[in-house]
Amino acid sequence: MSMSRDSGAAGGTRERLVVVGGDAAGMSAASQARRLKGPDELEIVAFERGHFSSYSACGIPYWVGGDVSGRDQLVARTPEEHRARDIDLRMRTEVTEIDVAGGRVRARDVDSGAESWTSYDKLVIGTGARPIRPELPGMDAPGVHGVQTLDDGQALLDTLARTRGRRAVVVGAGYIGVEMAEALINRGYEVTVVNRGREPMSTLDADMGRMAREAMEGLGITMVGGAEVTKVLTGDDGRVRAVATEDAEFPADVVVLGIGVRPETGLAGAAGLPLGAHGGLLTDLAMRVRGHENIWAGGDCVEVLDLVSGQERHIPLGTHANKHGQVIGTNVGGGYATFPGVVGTAVSKVCDLEIARTGLREKDALWAGLRFVTATIESTSRAGYYPEASPMTVKMLAERRTGRLLGVQIVGREGAGKRVDIAAVALTAGMTVEQMTALDLGYAPPFSPVWDPVLVAARKAAREVERQR
Repeated sequence: MSMSRDSGAAGGTRERLVVVGGDAAGMSAASQARRLKGPDELEIVAFERGHFSSYSACGIPYWVGGDVSGRDQLVARTPEEHRARDIDLRMRTEVTEIDVAGGRVRARDVDSGAESWTSYDKLVIGTGARPIRPELPGMDAPGVHGVQTLDDGQALLDTLARTRGRRAVVVGAGYIGVEMAEALINRGYEVTVVNRGREPMSTLDADMGRMAREAMEGLGITMVGGAEVTKVLTGDDGRVRAVATEDAEFPADVVVLGIGVRPETGLAGAAGLPLGAHGGLLTDLAMRVRGHENIWAGGDCVEVLDLVSGQERHIPLGTHANKHGQVIGTNVGGGYATFPGVVGTAVSKVCDLEIARTGLREKDALWAGLRFVTATIESTSRAGYYPEASPMTVKMLAERRTGRLLGVQIVGREGAGKRVDIAAVALTAGMTVEQMTALDLGYAPPFSPVWDPVLVAARKAAREVERQR
């Protein structure tokens, strides 16, 4: 194996920024740094081990399901476009070691195996997350797929094109699991979802997750709750043929893992960089890795501050990754920016059922040591007399005594999901549910009842807070 050296950063008039990871956080940071500093001041070298850069991983289920017609539609900026902006983006090149003391990284060409060292003045780590793949028999068999990158999505589509059978098993019912189950239904597969929890969408309380399960069953998806996968069974050809639990076997021609993801921080951990309780890198408000002046990190490989609970959490979302990249690039480029934290807002859908949440679930509030009240209401997306008004359920958590808003979950049809943004703003502002009742929201019969469902829930929560004082 050959080893070359790419030095020349430290000591010159031009600094070198090295970026590990060519997706949202890493390339947003590189692009923002380039806006602030030209090539004469800052050289930028970025490494990406896959075939694609700057793409929407959130769009993969919709590509697999046929809602998005082609892979290229998910790519925001190609490697060639980055290079045209004087960013030396090296594709199919995996960083295998970070030498913090020496200020350099070792990278390997995935195709040729050739290795080289590249020195840096400033380093950005944007290595993302990896699908959780339990260490169970058969989990590495052909036909078992995690879905996190465009390469993963392409591999799954290739398997679907080769497979004659039409039976799919999705393991796990988080966001990816639910979205992939619907995508496979859209492709004409018989889909079974095997989930450890009783209800899907563990980011919701179980009473709200039940509505998601009912919608999935309405699509023809077979839901198996409270079941732990013990192994993947293979046929004589070595390919997957079934998924087994303690009590049953579920035939499968393809298996998709929707259990969730973990921060991809093996490289950072081996370099001695600080990791949190969830395995993500720990940073300060400027997204600088704690204790390291010239190393930044962002995206799915970091932990972030939950503004509601005050605790560090791992919340892998493209919205956060792009914001992290903007903050990092601004700081690397000589400006000043911070990322104060998140409130945990997310939205998804099952068919036409919209599912949204922000802030804390009941178990999150209990874990944080908070005492709380809950309020659940049913309303409609529009004035009840207006055509196509659809039902909506809103659940709200508020801190006992103070009435501070702690969390909101919304399940309903068209117009339900994005209402969670009202609650996200209220959470960020630290509002009480009583204060929320006075919010001046837009109203007209085609858009909302006179009292918006979120405000109806706030009124009910405020009464419950007052009752328990």
